[in-house]
Amino acid sequence: MFSLSGKTAIITGGGNGIGEKICQVFSKAGASIHILDIHASQAEKVEKSITERGGTAKAWQVDVSQQARIVEVCNQIQKSAGQIDILINNAGIAQIGNLHTTSEKELDKVIQVNIKGVYNGMFAAIQHMRKKQQGVILNMASVASLVGLPDRFGYSMTKGAVLNMTLTVARDYVREGIRCNSISPARVHTPLVDGYLAQHYPGQEKEMYDQLANTQPIGRMAKPEEIAWLALYLCSDEASFITGTNFPIDGGFLNLSI
Repeated sequence: MFSLSGKTAIITGGGNGIGEKICQVFSKAGASIHILDIHASQAEKVEKSITERGGTAKAWQVDVSQQARIVEVCNQIQKSAGQIDILINNAGIAQIGNLHTTSEKELDKVIQVNIKGVYNGMFAAIQHMRKKQQGVILNMASVASLVGLPDRFGYSMTKGAVLNMTLTVARDYVREGIRCNSISPARVHTPLVDGYLAQHYPGQEKEMYDQLANTQPIGRMAKPEEIAWLALYLCSDEASFITGTNFPIDGGFLNLSI
């Protein structure tokens, strides 16, 4: 079950955190992995870890906000692999602030990556999927797309856009054999979390980490691999009847919080 043997998968933001775990999990399931990341060294590190275990992977330096570059890379992948079966739009950035503290510059930056980057990825891949009349797109949304979170104005707005892009793409291409879904995680323990705490709460990292972890009723943050396992199911043939759906994975945050 959940085999991706013979499939070609593109993962944006695949150089660390959730994206890295998706690359690893999908490789173990048999997929050929293409790691797209703005940081070439991180993508190359993931490529090496996969190929050293006998998997197939290639790293690409890509800024997802630049459409020409991601179209170029997807065209090269299509030419060499002959197909693009799976696209994971995982690349994204955080933004902290409410309406009156969010500058235009900050807003433009988060829009360019979190909204335009997802659009660019789908725009680049969909033409190849349409030719084969098959493919799976999985977008990384957030619980912030579903509820109001304090001091997450720009981030929540962009993740709401990701959710709605998912629904419209699923609707537009359902008759062409292309499925499109999204995942909405709550807090996930990644290096970004550790870096944020070290920068903003030096000396209080453990206290603040515990505080953030306890906002999930289950009492902890998600592990990146837990997000990757859900992604594996949704991109496998076992999920062939699922499209146009968002999947919260939140430790009870949405429905059990008081």
